[in-house]
Amino acid sequence: MKRVEANDPVASKLGDAEAHVRLASLYHFGQGVEKDVGKEIHHMEEAAIGGHPGARYDLGCYQDKNGNIERAVKHYFIAATQGHDDSIQCLMVSFKGGFISRDLLAATLRAHQAALTATTCPQRKVGDEYCRIMNS
Repeated sequence: MKRVEANDPVASKLGDAEAHVRLASLYHFGQGVEKDVGKEIHHMEEAAIGGHPGARYDLGCYQDKNGNIERAVKHYFIAATQGHDDSIQCLMVSFKGGFISRDLLAATLRAHQAALTATTCPQRKVGDEYCRIMNS
């Protein structure tokens, strides 16, 4: 992560999805680089391809904002099946707007729950409790 913190583009070439997310953020806010939406989206796409649910969700938001609802829903669906909570909320809105079916929403909710269950372990519960205490 030192390469990412130093804005070193080599970090993203090493295939680290989190590095791509951080680089996208730098291009979004213009921190240490010029603001560049094209490069921001490129790095967000690379992170999403690398399995980063937050990047997938952000791509959905970008598509939604630009009126590409069908593409946005696809991104939200993938992020939700990876356990991303905010994507579920966006899919609920899409359902209410008539953009997705009840069956697709139900299948996505099941996949979301399965992803959350798969990532639950005793160590995670201890870690979550620790974070809760530290943030109190």
